[in-house]
Amino acid sequence: MPIPLAMTIIGPDRTGLVEAVARAVADHGGNWLESRMCRLGGEFAGILRIEIPAEKKPALLVALQKLQANGLQILVRDDAAAAAKASGKQTKLEIVGSDRPGIVREITSALARAGVNVEEFSSEVVSAPMSGEILFKAVARLRLPDHCDLAALKTDLEKIAADLLVDVSFAEISGK
Repeated sequence: MPIPLAMTIIGPDRTGLVEAVARAVADHGGNWLESRMCRLGGEFAGILRIEIPAEKKPALLVALQKLQANGLQILVRDDAAAAAKASGKQTKLEIVGSDRPGIVREITSALARAGVNVEEFSSEVVSAPMSGEILFKAVARLRLPDHCDLAALKTDLEKIAADLLVDVSFAEISGK
């Protein structure tokens, strides 16, 4: 019976890094379920979920340990939560505005106070097309608990957005 594993990988970016991990997983009968990976500032970071036959896990761990000799840090955990279905409603949050320190802290503080789980978050700083002004952009996939007062959360975020001079928008994600 296959067991689910969650892995995090971080290290200096180089060609073939993802292929080396994928080869180790495949060579040990594993199935790559999902992943998020990116390069930021010369470093590579990734998180992935796989399933592997239980009897092959020790050999996979040895193979992954060999990859760490090339400067990678790999952490493997049993993904016991894989079977647990998250409750609540998924929502997409988008933030755009003039860049300044503290935007992420202020927004995530409001989300934490409301008991909202940030399931995915990506951000970047870009130059505005017409003005050249530096803009902060972020997109987050959130899981709102069943007890979350969405109207109160929106009010709280709109107040923060006005103070930070950013635009915040929500969109419900259907079917999740």
